[in-house]
Amino acid sequence: MKIVVDRDRCNSLGVCESISPDHFEINDDGDLDLLREDVAASEQDLIRRAVTSCPSGALSLVEDSSG
Repeated sequence: MKIVVDRDRCNSLGVCESISPDHFEINDDGDLDLLREDVAASEQDLIRRAVTSCPSGALSLVEDSSG
């Protein structure tokens, strides 16, 4: 699975970062940086929680079609 960020919807509130700082970070300019877009099977529950907790609905998960 991969994380997708809709930059037009993202408000950079940092809820995702508080749930999974290994994947998300609000940078010094106040923008969201996606540190890792790939989601390991062991991380799926955590990332689903980050996605569903996003107040602006800017995050989604998609199946990785590269493999």
